[in-house]
Amino acid sequence: MKLALEMGPLALFFFANARPKLFEPLVAPFAPASLLTGDNGGLFTATLVLMVAVVAALIASFALTRRIPIVPLMTAVLVVAFGALTLYLHDATFIKMKPTILYVCFSAALFGGLVFNRPVLPVLFDNAMALSERGWRVLTLRWAAFFLVLAALNEIVWRTQSTDVWVAFKFPGLFIIVFLFTIAQLPFIMRNKLNDEEAKNAPEHF
Repeated sequence: MKLALEMGPLALFFFANARPKLFEPLVAPFAPASLLTGDNGGLFTATLVLMVAVVAALIASFALTRRIPIVPLMTAVLVVAFGALTLYLHDATFIKMKPTILYVCFSAALFGGLVFNRPVLPVLFDNAMALSERGWRVLTLRWAAFFLVLAALNEIVWRTQSTDVWVAFKFPGLFIIVFLFTIAQLPFIMRNKLNDEEAKNAPEHF
């Protein structure tokens, strides 16, 4: 369910861009026809669908768990903000830059956590596991660097490729890249994972 709530909006974004006519009756009351039928009509339709979907997913997540994870919240805020700019200014640049801003923010938060000895990565991972101090530090460095790579990749793709290529890169491309990177970290995580007793006595900071 958690995966569906996180991936669902991206899947809808992909399909709305590919088949905007299917979603046009739903979005037409909220946007002028000229916006939805121009050169970037598919992307603008998909942007509006994504904005509604991320908010709906956030509400559904809260209804199920009575809490809002930080990553979906940050994503939703940026999607709504950059999506609104995209639609208001009729400029696709803003929604294309959103992943870059998101990944740079994640990376800055992780590097800042290392500087101030605050474990930001457990918050991003929703406290799903307990690692040793060294494990959190190394994993934090890896994810911080990885987010910068993702930000650079997004900039390269949207600036050099067509909108359809960028949408495919965003989903499922980025999902596949993040999944493969996560799988690659599992051996390190298992080597540095704390047992239940160690986890109870582990400090809340590095």
